[in-house]
Amino acid sequence: MTEDFTKIFAGWMAQGQEMAKAFAPNLDAKAFEKLFPAMPKEMLEAWFGKTFNPEGLDARTRFLLTIAGQVMLGAAGEAALRVTIKNALSAGATQREIAETIWQMSMFAAPTAVQKALEIAQGAFTETGDKA
Repeated sequence: MTEDFTKIFAGWMAQGQEMAKAFAPNLDAKAFEKLFPAMPKEMLEAWFGKTFNPEGLDARTRFLLTIAGQVMLGAAGEAALRVTIKNALSAGATQREIAETIWQMSMFAAPTAVQKALEIAQGAFTETGDKA
């Protein structure tokens, strides 16, 4: 990114955060997740799947890759990880695939980040009622 774009992007982020605070000043991460529940599979595929690249990755695979990246973020990625796991389930990923994706990151992420991600996944599985 160029320096100019970095400044513009930082401005966008700050503006978005201010807007979120204006809508709900006491909104915490868990409450934020309730605003963006898992989307229907068809919508996930349209927005995150093959719409823009028909020969590319499907939504399920994209969400598994996103989970891997969020595990690397550790505590900073926890709220987003919960939502991504729910969306991955909606997009057709299995509990086993999600757990394996998280476990694969144990070679790169801190052990505490992997353990926390597995706990978050278990909670998401319970919340969604997804069967193993």
